[in-house]
Amino acid sequence: MNRLITKLINLPGVIVEDSLETESTLILSVRLEKKTARCPRCGHQSHRLHQNKRHLVKDLPMGNREVILRVNRRRFKCEKCQKPFSESLNFVEPKKNCTNRYAKTIIEQVIHSDVDNVAKNNKLSSEEVWSMVMTVSEKILPINTDSLRRLGIDEISLVKGQGKFIVVLVDLETQKLVGLVSERTQLAIKKVMLKWGEKVLSQIKEVSMDMTGNYKSLVNQLCPNADVTIDRFHVSKIVHKELNQARIAQKKTAESLNTREKVKLFNNLKGSKYILLKAERNLSQKQKEKLLKIKEASPQVGIMHSLKEEFHYLFEKSENLGEGTLKLIDWIKRAEPYYHKSVATIKRWLGEIVGYFEQRTTNGIVEGINNKLKLGYQSKAGQFGAESVEVVNGKKLLCSVRDAHS
Repeated sequence: MNRLITKLINLPGVIVEDSLETESTLILSVRLEKKTARCPRCGHQSHRLHQNKRHLVKDLPMGNREVILRVNRRRFKCEKCQKPFSESLNFVEPKKNCTNRYAKTIIEQVIHSDVDNVAKNNKLSSEEVWSMVMTVSEKILPINTDSLRRLGIDEISLVKGQGKFIVVLVDLETQKLVGLVSERTQLAIKKVMLKWGEKVLSQIKEVSMDMTGNYKSLVNQLCPNADVTIDRFHVSKIVHKELNQARIAQKKTAESLNTREKVKLFNNLKGSKYILLKAERNLSQKQKEKLLKIKEASPQVGIMHSLKEEFHYLFEKSENLGEGTLKLIDWIKRAEPYYHKSVATIKRWLGEIVGYFEQRTTNGIVEGINNKLKLGYQSKAGQFGAESVEVVNGKKLLCSVRDAHS
């Protein structure tokens, strides 16, 4: 029976010695098949067993049953240096309470959800899931930045609504990650970038980012030859956000009325966010008909939607810096009465935003990481085109990316 279970759990070099089961749980006592272990100090292969030390480790479930491994991580005494040491297990990290493959499965779930939901669905705490993310991501290799010329900087939220962000650094030419930083502070980002060396920092010609002032001043400090450009997707985000806020405000106005106009306005604006924010050319015929009703019910929202479409069009169709700049300035004049916040931000960053028309640089690769990251553990080097990333405070993160255009 134990031989059969050993085959079923499919952990190379691991033998199941005993099993205990309940209706919902299967507990398996396991050990390594090999009789020896290598001393981490002197490298000598030791046969001398010093102590048996067992601890519980969560593994992949079997059917509806939770699987717990009672692992015997033996301690040996080195016959050469006479020091005791614990054997190395390739399926579970030291001092961790889950197997590597279980952590991988949890992290793959995080890719398509968020930490809180994954924790709830797997009866874990958010801290346990986050710990798995950090532990698994330590399996990385150094990144080569020798050819880095165009850098993308962005933030990614790993836990919705809890302010857990990491800063993503991407080589926009190779579409590979070159850095992940676990904090959004200048000091943390600076530590990672300084490790690239002065030569790499001085050869960077362009840095594409969002409109966070901290990043701009940091880039000006570290990359003396780089032009800062603002990714068009980040500018689009603030326009989309203000359009949706106007939709919500109009809906609230309708709720305060007691007229037939209220019913018409409320019904048309309810559930209209997707239609308003999606590119009009990509709407279905039914959605286009709904859009016409929205514009009829709220002329303000209708005008803002048209301005939003014009905004996207000018970025897509402008052929050079001069044309793009003039069109954007014209758009600002017409949009200012409706997009107060967006226009104010665009004016502050106008020089960096119009740089897009010259460089045509986009952080779309970084936006795509939002789906692939959170953290991908498809960590066979190069499987997704990215390697590994160093993080401050001695921690490391990994994200593998392939064709991650948004």
